Amino acid sequence: MNWEESTKNKMLHLQLPTDPRWVNIAEMNLEEILVDHAYCEQKAASSCISLIVNFHEFAELVEMLTPVVAEEWSHFERVLEQINKRGYKLGKPRRDEYVIKLSEFVKKGGSRSDQIVEQLLMNALIEARSCERFKLLSKNIADEELQKFYYELMVSEAGHYVNFIELARKYKNEEKVNNRLKEWLAYEAEVIKSLELRGDRMH
Repeated sequence: MNWEESTKNKMLHLQLPTDPRWVNIAEMNLEEILVDHAYCEQKAASSCISLIVNFHEFAELVEMLTPVVAEEWSHFERVLEQINKRGYKLGKPRRDEYVIKLSEFVKKGGSRSDQIVEQLLMNALIEARSCERFKLLSKNIADEELQKFYYELMVSEAGHYVNFIELARKYKNEEKVNNRLKEWLAYEAEVIKSLELRGDRMH
């Protein structure tokens, strides 16, 4: 089964596609987009570590996310390799308005299961949007090496999205998770709509 077929079954279901102009602007700001991407991978690894540490009593979560930490960090290393290969510099991390706005939608309080489900759904949406943008880069930029690179990462991010959704469904009624996911998807679309179109940010 190829990636396009598998995603039909595993449903990214983003409600608002990225403005197609984004990939053209990103290609003209390749150093900035690679630097921002590197920090996105670092933050993804850090986020999974935080989930493991803060929700250590959820054994399946610890087991599933531990290898994801290693994979996300390897992605950071691979992006850094692409940066160095092109004579670019890593530079400073940038404020991620997209993730900040998503975090504002997280419901506070409730049971430990409620809390972990919120965190898992937020992380799932970040992976889904990253996956969608990696697909755009893989199909539209001229650099053939980066085309292949972003295709590989696209497949990986789709898998992480599925991991987060499957975990959420283990810790809460599936219908409730699906209903909350719909709310997250609608909110994420509004966030994307509200953000300035920038080619120096992955999100």
